[in-house]
Amino acid sequence: MAVGCLISLDYLWTTNVTLRHLNESSTDYAAAMSACHQRAADRMVSGAVTNGGIYIKLGQGLCSFNHLFPVDTLFQEDFGKAPDQLFRKFDPEPIAAASLAQVHKAELFDGTPVAVKVQYIDLRDRFEGDIQTLEFLLDVVKLMHPSFGFSWVLKDLKETLAQELDFENEAKNSERCAEELKHLKFIVVPKVFWKETSKRVLTAEFCEGCKVNDVAGLRRQGLSLKDTADKLIRTFAEQIFSTGFIHADPHPGNVLVRRGRDDRAELVLLDHGLYQHLSRSDRASLCKLWRAIVLRDEAAMKKHSAALGVEEYFLFSEMLLQRPINMRELGLSSVLSREETAYMQDMALHRFQGIMQVLKSMPRPMLLVFRNLNTVRSINISLGAPVDRYYAMAKSAVRGWGQFQAEKKGVLSKLKVLCWVRTAWESVKFELALRSEMAMMTLTRSFVNLLSYFGLVSLDTEMYEYLR
Repeated sequence: MAVGCLISLDYLWTTNVTLRHLNESSTDYAAAMSACHQRAADRMVSGAVTNGGIYIKLGQGLCSFNHLFPVDTLFQEDFGKAPDQLFRKFDPEPIAAASLAQVHKAELFDGTPVAVKVQYIDLRDRFEGDIQTLEFLLDVVKLMHPSFGFSWVLKDLKETLAQELDFENEAKNSERCAEELKHLKFIVVPKVFWKETSKRVLTAEFCEGCKVNDVAGLRRQGLSLKDTADKLIRTFAEQIFSTGFIHADPHPGNVLVRRGRDDRAELVLLDHGLYQHLSRSDRASLCKLWRAIVLRDEAAMKKHSAALGVEEYFLFSEMLLQRPINMRELGLSSVLSREETAYMQDMALHRFQGIMQVLKSMPRPMLLVFRNLNTVRSINISLGAPVDRYYAMAKSAVRGWGQFQAEKKGVLSKLKVLCWVRTAWESVKFELALRSEMAMMTLTRSFVNLLSYFGLVSLDTEMYEYLR
């Protein structure tokens, strides 16, 4: 509470006193606001580290936190045994620590190496109190800063966050993920050992590998950055557009990469505590919206955004892709230019209310889908953006929509061959549509440039920018 009050008072003083007579476009104004933002960030980090638990989880980034707790006591409470009675070997020194638990390396009595995830012993008892405190602080901040209305996000996600504290639920999530992605031969989900698992202890197969954004580690293994990025994008696109059971926290520490039997990248998916389910109807609309964005079909963008409850379709589409969309160009670079970055920053600053309205209007599960998309985008960029993420995801979206069409009740649903043909045909139509639109745009540009060269037409500034 003290942290929230200090941050709010600092902003009140800065905006109403320090910056009172300064022009918003001046460098002094920007420097003073930047300093205020930095002080707020430092205080939030300090407060999250001090309080631990759910505060770190909501901070999204303070994932390494040393928190000592009595492991033996927790094992006695959950299993009636000490760690050395459940495992042949158990290293009391954790090999990793995160917001909710820490991980120990151990060995089963048959010699199988395992990773044992042990929850902080007081976390379940503190959860409700921590949530209530956060809700109160967000209400106070909203009272002082009406435009900052994020308390509804916490209320909507409270049940989802609570599920993360149930490691038996996480184990079930991991097994469901493994089953739904088994056709992707490059995906590895560590096997769960149920006898050594409880609501606060999760024991699973120990898997080696480097973080998915560790460029040096990937190169040491002789693995292709492009192959790794492509598999990462395909995996989570499959969940978003096809299965609807979506890993909501795919940060680099939860995706390891190792060399597979074919000497290419295998992805090891960890930490299955935070999942979100996207309904079939919402997935179908999202599939068609993504396809419409890539093809610049504005009418379809508007229609399918509305199906997801959002009227501001263009803003929604730019938020979804996390980049500006030029309706006159089909290409979408995975790396933003300086001008595009400035555009997105300006959008966040001056269209904040519109962004909040979009977030409130869309289906609640989409909040964590946005998190997934943004994390995957960031990882792709850290690998040098070797894959056209937008196009790759559009292909997955088209396949997903084709599957929905093929699975409709009727004769086709009983004939797997015809289902496959229908899905393949939808993918071919997308490829043809995209390539024909790009070809037509190239021909149009060439023709107008030719007319201009011979002096038959003159190009105004807008037309010149379009052709350029």
